[in-house]
Amino acid sequence: MAARIQVPTNAKTGDVIEIRVLIQHPMETGYRVDDTGRNIPRNTIRSFACTYNGQEIFRADLSSGVSANPYLQFTTIAQGSGIIECTWIDDTGKRESEQHPIQVLG
Repeated sequence: MAARIQVPTNAKTGDVIEIRVLIQHPMETGYRVDDTGRNIPRNTIRSFACTYNGQEIFRADLSSGVSANPYLQFTTIAQGSGIIECTWIDDTGKRESEQHPIQVLG
């Protein structure tokens, strides 16, 4: 799976910035059946966390009530240039992550 992370292109130290994350994940509830009539196993994202230069800035526990390809949006304070990293774990135990650089000016 993959994710698209959007951060502002121009931020100044101390600015409130918005981070948007779109994760490509089917978020199967376990209630649907395939073409042969067998249940499709439950597979939803259980936890999501975002760090800014290694420091956690956002965490969420998700459930089967979240639609496929979940979209998350949150804010933080621009503290300096670095890396925004988003990590999520699904029901199968698969851990995925994506990184995006952020440029912060004085």
